[in-house]
Formats: sequence, C-alpha cells, structure tokens
Amino acid sequence: MPPRPNALSWLLLSLIVFAADQATKEVALRALTPYTPVPVIPDLLNWTLAFNTGAAFSFLAGAGGWQRWLFTILAIGVSALLVGWLARTPRADWRNALPLSLVIGGAIGNLVDRLRHGQVTDFIDVYFGQWHFPAFNIADSAICVGAVLLIAAGLFGGKTAAAGG
Repeated sequence: MPPRPNALSWLLLSLIVFAADQATKEVALRALTPYTPVPVIPDLLNWTLAFNTGAAFSFLAGAGGWQRWLFTILAIGVSALLVGWLARTPRADWRNALPLSLVIGGAIGNLVDRLRHGQVTDFIDVYFGQWHFPAFNIADSAICVGAVLLIAAGLFGGKTAAAGG
C-alpha cells in the first residue's frame, strides 16, 4: 500500500506568509518614521513603526539581550516540531495543516527579523481612544490566527472527524 500524501505541501502557505511579512516590514522600514503614527482609519488604525526585542506584548523586551537567542532557539525548535507534525498530517487535513502552516510562516518571519536586526519590526497599531493594542506585524497575525485555529480544531475538529465529516 503506497504511503498517503502528507501535508508538507502546505509549507507553500508558510512561504507566502513569510514573504508577505518580510515585504511589508521592508516597506514599513523604508516609508515610516519610528514611533510616528500615520493614520489609516481614524480612531482605529495607524501605521506606526515600532521595534520589539522581546516576545509577544514585549515580554522580556528589557532583559538585556539574552532573550534574542532564547526566542531564536524557541522559534527554530517550534518550527521544526510543527514541520514534523505537518509531515505526519494527511494532506487533506486542512483543519490542522492550515494553522500549522500559518504559525510556521509567522515564526520564521519574526525569526529572520531577530537574526538580521536583533529585534522584530512591528507597524500595525490598532487603537480606540487612548487605548492601544501592542503594535504587531503580519507574522504576529499569522501566529495568532494559526494558534486560535489549532485550538478550535482541537476542541471541535475531533467530533467532526469521528462522525465521518
């Protein structure tokens, strides 16, 4: 019996996420002045170039530099584990392949920033009044959407699969 095709072809989506992330960060670096908001949708969205040496929500941003290597090792390790998961996932299992691919593309996008610049470039600033969500980028968005989809697949996907649909 020939082996069933695995979901590694979904890495094309990871490549698309990575390319979109790197391209938009390059545009932001060239077109924006750091920490100077450019209104896109008043009272909701600005383009604001910002930099993060930490992880999500600037976790460990002021840790003195060692965190760069910690997050680099974590991104490589997690990406490798997720690629392994994709290799064991049937190609047609999009409920798992899609989110895994999004997380891999986002993790590698931010990894490249850490290696090239020592920090992650952010530029999407969502806000309401004086409240601002921490600035983020395409890679962060892909990681978050992928994580939510993985949780949803874990919570609700098994029932659908067990029922044969």
